[in-house]
Amino acid sequence: MKLKSFFIFSLVFCILFSSIPMNKASAISYSIDFDINSKSVYLVNLDTGISVYEKDKDKKCYPASTTKIMTYIIVTENIKDLDNTKVTVKQSILNRLNGTGSSTAGLIGGETLTVTQLLNCLMIPSGNDAALVLADYVGGGSITNFVKMMNKKAKELGCENTHFMNPHGLHDPDHYTTASDLAKITEYAMTLPKFTEITSTTVSDCLGEDRPLITTNSLIDEVRGGDYFYKYATGTKTGCTGDDSGYCLVSTAVYEGYSYLCITLGADYSKNGEQLENGAMKDAKNLFRWAFTSLQLTTVIDEKTIVDEVNINFAWGKDRLKLSPATSYSTILPSDIKASSIDKVYHLPESVNAPVKAGDKIGTVTLKYANNELATVDLVAAETIDQSDLLVAMDGIGKVVSNPWFIVCASLLVLLVIIYIIILTIYSKRCRNRRKVKTYRRM
Repeated sequence: MKLKSFFIFSLVFCILFSSIPMNKASAISYSIDFDINSKSVYLVNLDTGISVYEKDKDKKCYPASTTKIMTYIIVTENIKDLDNTKVTVKQSILNRLNGTGSSTAGLIGGETLTVTQLLNCLMIPSGNDAALVLADYVGGGSITNFVKMMNKKAKELGCENTHFMNPHGLHDPDHYTTASDLAKITEYAMTLPKFTEITSTTVSDCLGEDRPLITTNSLIDEVRGGDYFYKYATGTKTGCTGDDSGYCLVSTAVYEGYSYLCITLGADYSKNGEQLENGAMKDAKNLFRWAFTSLQLTTVIDEKTIVDEVNINFAWGKDRLKLSPATSYSTILPSDIKASSIDKVYHLPESVNAPVKAGDKIGTVTLKYANNELATVDLVAAETIDQSDLLVAMDGIGKVVSNPWFIVCASLLVLLVIIYIIILTIYSKRCRNRRKVKTYRRM
């Protein structure tokens, strides 16, 4: 009985320990073929949000009158009825610009204008007088309060290197932004009422025919723009405070379904005392032409295509699972670059276990071009595959049998069985001998 109990205990011991795991050994800015005059540049495709050219986009620069884009934002966010809200121009506010050499819209102290009229005066001729009048009105009589609102909004928009000191952009050492921040500000402004309409206007008679407002943006002015004029340009805002800021420009252009926003800041204003051509406008025009003629939207990876396969376990008659992208991915690429030339780095497991449903995430693929990472796209199962219970059971048995603990325990069990058989044999032999002795004595 004792040997039988020991045998049963050994079998249980073997099965239990076979389930214990054994320790295992641990085993994109594209190149251009022309010179850039601006110190900081950011060119972004507005259809996709993809930047296609950058130069020191996070460099702090003095924005000059491109500041007025943020001024426009604060005004339109705080005045609901732009056409019917009227503001009286204070002479005391206009006096603040005396001696500054500011660009103005020619506002007259005591006149009353609608906010829409003042916004035209702000953005078309870049009127610093309109900036102060609007800031005083929205700030509740305090331009300082208005500037605080500007800085608060900049943070809300995700601007990391922007700080305003005034609503017009006259030079101040603590008044700065970056091309990338200014792009965020402009893209937001473009969603606001009347912004694109006003900033694409070359001449406005909103103050009367005898007081025309003429744009400072030569890029959109066919009559006065000269060599800077670019027929596909649609806006937006100029800026210059002489050598302090250099030439600055926020511009947009549209051609054959493509739209771009270009920020060019800090182009030199003068050299050896002589005024230079507007390098910011020249850069923007060249960049727009380059983008429209050299770049195109290309589908790099299509969600409807099978891009790879991975081994699958526990599926009857099936050993590979087809994978497709969770979503299609398109980007702006040079026109002569084919989607097939984009490098694809796959991140996939060696295998997956059934069951798998179509759409289940399996891994990812990272898309690269010229050593620049474009995007990482999820890869999902392109088909549904059921699990085979028979294969699961066979795998379970196989794992138990191949487990080192099971082998050790099974070996021990075999040894115990052998010992048991030997002992049983010896015991049986002794019993037979005893019976022989008893029989002999009786005889």
